[in-house]
Amino acid sequence: MDVKNGGGRSHKRRNICMGISVGIFVIIIIVVILAFTVFKAKRPVIQIDSIALDDLSVSLDVARLRVNINVTVDTDISVKNPNKVGFNYAPTSALLNYKGQLIGEVPIPAGKISAGETAGMNLTLTLMADRLLSNSEVYSDVYSGALPLNTYTKISGKVSILNIFKVHVVSSSSCDFTVNISNRSVGDRQCKYKTKL
Repeated sequence: MDVKNGGGRSHKRRNICMGISVGIFVIIIIVVILAFTVFKAKRPVIQIDSIALDDLSVSLDVARLRVNINVTVDTDISVKNPNKVGFNYAPTSALLNYKGQLIGEVPIPAGKISAGETAGMNLTLTLMADRLLSNSEVYSDVYSGALPLNTYTKISGKVSILNIFKVHVVSSSSCDFTVNISNRSVGDRQCKYKTKL
């Protein structure tokens, strides 16, 4: 009699263990399906909304074929997080370039963009005039009335899906534009965007 009861308890324990194992397996399957469907990581979208000239001062030194120039550019960008969860991004910088040469930058502190949110950033990029003193092309560009510049912004971070899967995402923008010296305006803007997981 005791032996039979012991066998029954053992069988019951085995069934409970199997039930728990099956339950855990089903939960894992559901989590994986959700992670790769509803909560699948999507690329953040970075967009340049506007580029405007905030300040411009130029003086030509004809005798030495040099130019003294100060430029401040206001750039408005927006970053959209299409994910069902927040996007945490690392600190980075927005860069101002002249024909591939870095001439100014502004830091962008780390932050978080909530699920489905679009975050706006206003960046002020100031040209570091001393970096252009030795560049002979600047004089001819300023003399012609058009200074070609470029802004580059790259934001990288992680999307945490169900606090289990962490997906690294990167989004960048590169905008070529021209500073029109005569009317102190920005023209010929062409932007390219890249995103990757």
